[in-house]
Amino acid sequence: MNAELAISTRKLGPDDLEACLRLDRTSLKGLWTREQWQRELSHHSRLVMGIDAKDETLMALASAWLVVDELQITAVAVDPIHQRCGIGARVLQALIKQGAARGALSASLEVASMNAAARGFYAHCGFFTTGRRAGYYANGDDALLLSRTLETGRDTRTDQTE
Repeated sequence: MNAELAISTRKLGPDDLEACLRLDRTSLKGLWTREQWQRELSHHSRLVMGIDAKDETLMALASAWLVVDELQITAVAVDPIHQRCGIGARVLQALIKQGAARGALSASLEVASMNAAARGFYAHCGFFTTGRRAGYYANGDDALLLSRTLETGRDTRTDQTE
């Protein structure tokens, strides 16, 4: 889709609090509180990337914590109107790129084992199952632990002389 090519991502910050809360309510059913989003948007070890619609409303976000060399993805949200159009993959890729630029070598996340759509999305984005937490969620669902390695952009080959 040509319109998708014009989409650009940006780093979100404290000024985006209300937009994140709105998207959280519509896409994640109120996963986080205002205080949690405030911390996510202002703490130096956390990354939040977003994509705005033409009317400048936030239509997608992805957030993570950088812990040593691992990008721990905490949320990916896409406005229901824009789901299944590649927007989620774009914002997640932007988050991964920022994490790799900051030294992350891998990315990890948790997803409900019963959430087939999310499992398919993450598989499409290169994640694979590395473990399971039985009964992790309040409703009794298991959490699947997913992971993938990141392209760092650095040459990791040993020094070769000719």
